[in-house]
Amino acid sequence: MSNRAIISTDAAPAAIGPYSQAIKVGNTVWISGQIPLDPETMELVPGGIEAEATRVFQNLAAIAKAAGGSLNDAVKINISITDLDNFGTVNTIMASFFEEPYPARACVQVAALPKGVGIEVEAILCI
Repeated sequence: MSNRAIISTDAAPAAIGPYSQAIKVGNTVWISGQIPLDPETMELVPGGIEAEATRVFQNLAAIAKAAGGSLNDAVKINISITDLDNFGTVNTIMASFFEEPYPARACVQVAALPKGVGIEVEAILCI
């Protein structure tokens, strides 16, 4: 693809596997799943699901900015959490990062996530 661009920023964690932070083709951006890693230290943030979810959305916002947009350009969010009892908390934190109308979204409980975290979020943006 001649119009495929790799999106990368030091304001979000480096990939911990064979993937890019995001790929932009035309005006669509696919942001890889983000876990609660501090981009400066590459360490997991302490503080439970509130701190984890906040860091994840901060990481997504940094990548969206690097792609020339913002989280308000999101058309689809996929959330994986290891405990659905955290659904309400994640909703509250997510809402603080977006303006209405909110993007389409899925939220599923999974058995485990990389590095033992409680949340991973990926996004698709249309800029």
